[in-house]
Amino acid sequence: MPKFSIIIVNYNGGEYLQNAIDSIALQSCQDFEIILVDNNSEDGSIATLDTSQLASYRLMAENENHGFAKANNMAARNALGSWIVLLNPDAVADPDWLQRISDGIDRHPEISVFASAQLSMDQPELIDGAGDAYLLFGLPWRGGFERPIEELPKEGLCFSPCGASAVYRRRVFLSYGGFDERFFCYCEDVDLGYRMQLGGEDCVFLPDAIVHHKGSGVSGRGSYFTMFHGNRNRTWSYLKNTPLMMLILTLPGHLAIIGYMYFRNRPFLDNHGMRDGILVGFRTGWKLRLKEDFKVRRRRRSVFSLISRMGWNPFSMTQHKTHIRPLLSKAFKESAT
Repeated sequence: MPKFSIIIVNYNGGEYLQNAIDSIALQSCQDFEIILVDNNSEDGSIATLDTSQLASYRLMAENENHGFAKANNMAARNALGSWIVLLNPDAVADPDWLQRISDGIDRHPEISVFASAQLSMDQPELIDGAGDAYLLFGLPWRGGFERPIEELPKEGLCFSPCGASAVYRRRVFLSYGGFDERFFCYCEDVDLGYRMQLGGEDCVFLPDAIVHHKGSGVSGRGSYFTMFHGNRNRTWSYLKNTPLMMLILTLPGHLAIIGYMYFRNRPFLDNHGMRDGILVGFRTGWKLRLKEDFKVRRRRRSVFSLISRMGWNPFSMTQHKTHIRPLLSKAFKESAT
């Protein structure tokens, strides 16, 4: 059996998809299978795809667009590897990416979640993401997004991995129910990360495991689709996962910050997507909280310990600063949970 199952979810990925596949074929570590889930693409990206350089390749050709969350869950359930590694079709991995991940797993055998370093595909001098961070007031951000590469942090702990290049121990991923399929796409990685944090899991950021990411290269950055799902799902994750007392204390701050974000962006964006996403998120988020499967949403970590893993400064979020915490000893982590 392979150590890794690399999962790519494609929907009209065009030429990006071939570049992603080619970067996997060139990996120095070849202990993997690749599972490509095509969500009923209409651009011919699958018909023209060359996979001849891959030793182990499986195509799951679907007749509908399941979305990112469900498609990854389907592939994870069918994966043979003990680790699942996600790669967006608009991302290209460095040749030693998988080997660096394997080295990180060997260094941290107690860890089940890892985040890759993402650099901007168009501007390699800029960071695309150094793990996802989470503000105490219920707002996630991609750490280091569009910050200078000199700010790329050292190995440490982040809140959760970005789904464009996330790494999960397969059995742990499945034990948490995988991604919430109601999210369709966007913030499903943060939602799973939140549930894993509640359950006592930590995520290690690996700065030398590098991918180059286009960032909404397929869906379109700033589009109605992106703005709607991003804002709706961000609100859902906050409402359904946050412990009740923490939710009560942070909700006024959450409302103030999203109000500021809405009016700050109003002159520059078609804000219908942002507005509709926020409204739908709050209207249905409470229902999701009440319906949540508490067997899946485990609670092993204290509120204090959870808060200590979050960011406190809203300006760090608005400026997209990285939020990587020092690695802790196993004894300290156990005493803090």
